[in-house]
Amino acid sequence: MDISQPGIVPPKPSGPAKSSQSASPGGGWRTARGEPSLADMFGSIRVAKDGSFWRKLVAFLGPGYLVAVGYMDPGNWATSLAGGSKFGYALLAVALISNIMAIVLQALCARLGVGSGRDLAQACRDAYPRFVSWPLWLLAEIAISATDLAEIIGTAVGLNLLFGIPLEIGVLITAADVFLILALQVLGFRWIEAFVVALLGVIAACFAVQIAMADPDWGAVIRGFAPTVDIVANRDMLYLALGILGATVMPHNLYLHSGLVQTRAYGESAPEKKEAIKLATIDSTIALCLALTINASILILAAATFHKVGKTDVAELDQAHSFLAPLLGSTLAPTLFGIALLCCGLNSTVTATLSGQIVMEGFINIKVAPWLRRLITRAIAIVPAAIVTIWYGEKGTAQLLILSQVVLSLQLPFAIVPLVMFTASKAKMGEFVAPRWLTAVAGVIAAVVIALNVKLLVDFVVG
Repeated sequence: MDISQPGIVPPKPSGPAKSSQSASPGGGWRTARGEPSLADMFGSIRVAKDGSFWRKLVAFLGPGYLVAVGYMDPGNWATSLAGGSKFGYALLAVALISNIMAIVLQALCARLGVGSGRDLAQACRDAYPRFVSWPLWLLAEIAISATDLAEIIGTAVGLNLLFGIPLEIGVLITAADVFLILALQVLGFRWIEAFVVALLGVIAACFAVQIAMADPDWGAVIRGFAPTVDIVANRDMLYLALGILGATVMPHNLYLHSGLVQTRAYGESAPEKKEAIKLATIDSTIALCLALTINASILILAAATFHKVGKTDVAELDQAHSFLAPLLGSTLAPTLFGIALLCCGLNSTVTATLSGQIVMEGFINIKVAPWLRRLITRAIAIVPAAIVTIWYGEKGTAQLLILSQVVLSLQLPFAIVPLVMFTASKAKMGEFVAPRWLTAVAGVIAAVVIALNVKLLVDFVVG
C-alpha cells in the first residue's frame, strides 16, 4: 500500500465524477443522486487505467480492512470470550458462518456502491418515501451508537489494563479520539487505511503469540467449525451465537463499505465499473478472512485457557486479562491482550466515525463537520457507559458489551433486506445487477438472520 501520496488528487478525478451525482431521477430510483457522502475523499485514490491486475488490486486494497475492523471490535471480544469459556470450541461454527455471511453481504455492498453510484444510506433515501427512510435512518443511528458503546468500554478497559487508568476516567478520555480522526483525515484517506492496517497487524501478532502459549487442542478446534443443533436448541448458546453474529455482521459496515468503495477513481465506463466491483470484492474477502482468523483466535484462546480449567463464566475483559498470566505461566500474555484490545478500540473509532458520516449524509443529506458528528455520537454512547461503569463496575460493562452486540444483531434485517432488494433490481442496478445465485444466497442469509432474531425474542418473552 503506497502511503507516500496522501491520496488527495485534484478536483474532478478520473474516477466516479462528482458531477455525475446530480443525475436525474429514473432507472428505478424515486429521486436523483445527490452529492456523495465523504465528498472530500470521493474518488481520491488513483487507479492506474493501464496498469496490471496486481497494480490495480493494490490500489483497491484498503476499504476491506476498514470494514474488517467492525468484525473484531471490543464488543466481539466479550461475546467470543463468553462463548469460548462457556461452550469451548462449539461456537467456532458460528464465527465461520457469520464470516461467510459477511463476505457475501460486503460483496453486495461493493456492487451497490460502484454500480449505482450510491452508498446504502443514499440508496434508501432515493428509493423509499420519507416515512420509510427516516425510521431506517434512526435504526442505523441506534446501531452506530451500540457500536460506539462497545468501543468506549473496550478502549476504557484497555487503558485500565495497560496503564491503570480508572474505567470512569477512561470512558471520558475516549471522547478525545476525535482529534485522532481529524489528524488522519487531514493527511488523506490512504493514511487512514495505513493506520488501520498497522493496528490490525499488531492485533494479529498479539494473538499469534497468545495462541502459541495456550497450545489448544487443534483436533477440537477443527471439529468446532462444524455446526450443531445445540446452537439453536440451547437458549444460552443461541444468545451468545446471536451476539457473535451481531458483532460479526454489523449493520454499520454495510453502509460503510458501500461508501468507501467510491473513494477509488475507477472510471465511469461499464468495463471499468465491473472491474472495480471485482477488485473491491477481492479486497473485502481477503480482509474478512483476516477478521475470521482474529475472531476465531479470541474464541480459541478462551476455550483453551478458561473452559479447559472449568472457568465457564468469563465474559469481562479485565477478568480474561487477570486469568491469562496464571493459566499460561507468563506475564507477557495479559500485556499482549491489553495491547490488542486497545488497538481494536482505536481502530473501531476510525470506522465508526466514517460510517456515522455516511449514514447521516446519505439518509438525510445533512453534512456535519466530522469532529461535531463524532462528538454527538460519542456523547450519546458515553452517557450509558459512564452510568453503568460508575454504578455496576466491570461486571455491568461486560453485560452491556454483550447486550450491545445483540442490539446490533436485531438491527441487521433493516440493513440487509434493502441491500439485497436494491442489488437484485434490474431497474435500479442496470447491467450491474447481482447474479441470481448471489441474490438467492443473500436472501437465505437475510431469512436466517431474521428467523434467529425472532426465535431469540420469543424465547425471552415466553421463557
